[in-house]
Amino acid sequence: MSDTLAGVLRQETLIKHSRFIVHAGPVASPEAAMAFIADASEAGATHNCWAWRVGEAFRSSDDGEPGGSAGRPILAAIDGAGFDQIAVVVTRWYGGIKLGVGGLVRAYGGCTASALRETACVPLLALVELEITCGFDDLGHVHAALAAFSAEKLDEGFDADGAHLRLRLPADQAQALKNHLRDATRDRVRCAGPADAVPVARD
Repeated sequence: MSDTLAGVLRQETLIKHSRFIVHAGPVASPEAAMAFIADASEAGATHNCWAWRVGEAFRSSDDGEPGGSAGRPILAAIDGAGFDQIAVVVTRWYGGIKLGVGGLVRAYGGCTASALRETACVPLLALVELEITCGFDDLGHVHAALAAFSAEKLDEGFDADGAHLRLRLPADQAQALKNHLRDATRDRVRCAGPADAVPVARD
């Protein structure tokens, strides 16, 4: 599992009189990534080049720099650092000296990689959801197991047959919780799921 940033970072680098400012932050969705980019971009700058990755989804932009010289090197630096759920904007103020395509690749990729090396990160934990159905007599067993298996109760409802709970917990704890409830209630508790794991940042 990858890491994401612990918070927003900003780092400035001067390369041949051009100023490069890296803004990076954690994002949970493509929509959040684009919102971060819009907020971090500076209207008066020569270029605001960017890239983001959220799981298998990613995008990048050269924002007027030669094709492939900015957005893709930023994305490569993100992937090289092992980050996910992250957006990076590299803002450039042109300093009067042309860097050439190779120089731009090194500048955009290098300042991104440098910033990401020096920032705090948090691990992304794979979480899954379980649907639990149980009789009223077994509800105490279910509630007692939540903390033991790091499960978060997302929803709880009741009907004539008992209780229905929706839980979120670490993927590596799901089977252990199901086994525990089976043994503790003589297999009276019904568990549906888990659905696909979703990576989220957790302290």
